[in-house]
Amino acid sequence: MTGDHDDPVPSNRREVAATYDRIAPHFSEKRQNPWPEVESFLENRRAEIAIDIGCGNGRHTELLAAIADRAIGLDVSRGVLGEARDRQRRHGFAAELVQADASILPFHNDGVDLAVYVAALHHLPSREARIASLDELARALEPGAEALLSVWSTEHDAFDETAGFDTTVSFTMPDGTAVPRFYHIYDPEEFAADLAKSDVVVEREWVSHGNCYAVVSGPR
Repeated sequence: MTGDHDDPVPSNRREVAATYDRIAPHFSEKRQNPWPEVESFLENRRAEIAIDIGCGNGRHTELLAAIADRAIGLDVSRGVLGEARDRQRRHGFAAELVQADASILPFHNDGVDLAVYVAALHHLPSREARIASLDELARALEPGAEALLSVWSTEHDAFDETAGFDTTVSFTMPDGTAVPRFYHIYDPEEFAADLAKSDVVVEREWVSHGNCYAVVSGPR
């Protein structure tokens, strides 16, 4: 995959949702297995309410359903939520699947005790929206409750840039049509700076397989 780095990126959240509505079935087919980093993060954890922000086809929501009394997958795209419901029927796991904007989470303060937010923050089309989303995560988490975050990084070998940038990355449909998707590609220092500017408490940060990761918690 390559990004169209020189192109302007006129994007908003409706466009992001429309893009994933369009590609949902084919996108889901290629993403059936959970990430090892998510499996590792969830190992030996239990939760009352666990959420998967940007849940896509529900592959990580399914993991949360196995360890939480109540698992909730959230995504802005109706199309990928439909794929998650299909997965739920096939695999038989119990979870609520909700259409929601990651910048306005539908939870009370301190209402969540575990969260996964992987490969989704980088789709929000402005720094303001991304930090607002991190603030929302901090607000929703119980004090000390943890979340796993990931974003695509300039450390990935697909990119030559060393500083963070906006771009589009094409998803190829079965007929060969290239569908552009908005990404903000983070450099590790920029990711750390956005975390620091937000209300989350950073427990750990690292880079792996071209992604920036962080374990964060709610304010204590």
